[in-house]
Amino acid sequence: MDFVMPPIYPDSAQPEISSLTMRKAKITPARRLMLDRYSRVADGVALLFFPFVEIVIHDLHNQTIAYIANNLSKREVGDESALEDFDHTVGEGPIGPYEKVNWDGRRMRCVSTVLFDDAGTAVGVMCVNYNIAVFEDMKHVIDRVVSGAGLVKQPEELFKDDWQERINTFLHAWLQNRQLALNSLSRDHRRELVEALWEEGAFKGKSAANYVANVLGMGRATVYQHIRDLRGAAA
Repeated sequence: MDFVMPPIYPDSAQPEISSLTMRKAKITPARRLMLDRYSRVADGVALLFFPFVEIVIHDLHNQTIAYIANNLSKREVGDESALEDFDHTVGEGPIGPYEKVNWDGRRMRCVSTVLFDDAGTAVGVMCVNYNIAVFEDMKHVIDRVVSGAGLVKQPEELFKDDWQERINTFLHAWLQNRQLALNSLSRDHRRELVEALWEEGAFKGKSAANYVANVLGMGRATVYQHIRDLRGAAA
């Protein structure tokens, strides 16, 4: 009988551990070594990503499941692994990511790794099964919120004098063209941007200078000084 100390989880995070630590099975040195080395790794990964990740360790010697942490697939230790045709010579790198369909019809994204003993013989496979369905559901909700319902074009008579939006549109196009981020602009970048906004006529709006100063994180006096210099140069 295999026995592995069950993982200790917080009261708020108790993955399902039905029949995963004790089950009648033939004990082999390779199996015991594999569980000693990797069962706690499985517990740690399952705890870190609880409740979305299941870790399954397969015993290649007898083609059965040797360990399950955070059981999402409703399998049990001792169940057949169905890995008879698995290529044990794929090497030590991960296999995947690939996708599987779980018992409830939801998609799981998976990565598998061959486990080797000290002699370099493949003795097991560890599969990390990630339940991505919940994130897909969230994505659908976010897509619906972002796309909106019944959006119409901005009424021109309401926004024809919206100088703030025109500044925002020009500013972010300027940043995108130069592959810059607003929160990481240097002093020279800010000065260049003020000059570009001036050439675009952005400071004709009332309080436009104050708005630009707030957006760029500059002092109002600095922006006004740049504007005076630009006016002087244009005179």
